[in-house]
Amino acid sequence: MADDETSFLPGDGPSSGISVSLTAGTLQAIRERVGKRGVSAYLEQAAQRQIERDNLDELIADFDSVNGPADPDAVAAKLAKLTGTAAPETGAAA
Repeated sequence: MADDETSFLPGDGPSSGISVSLTAGTLQAIRERVGKRGVSAYLEQAAQRQIERDNLDELIADFDSVNGPADPDAVAAKLAKLTGTAAPETGAAA
C-alpha cells in the first residue's frame, strides 16, 4: 500500500503484491482467458472497472437524492434512441 503522504488514482503508482483468494472455478475461467501469466493484469483491470462502477453508482445516488429518480419511460425512450430500437410502449416518451 502507499504511505499516508502518497495518494494514487486507480491504475497509477507502483505495483504492490497482495494475496487474493478466488474460487477454483473463477481462477480457472480467468486462466483459460488470459493464461497463467495474465492473471494479475486481468484482476487489475477488473478492479478498475469495479471502482468505476462504484463511483458511477455513487454519482447516480447523489443525483437521485437531489433530483429524484429518473422517469422509467423517459429512460426507455432515450435508450431506444441511442440504440436505434423501438421504445417499449409503456406511456409517454421524453
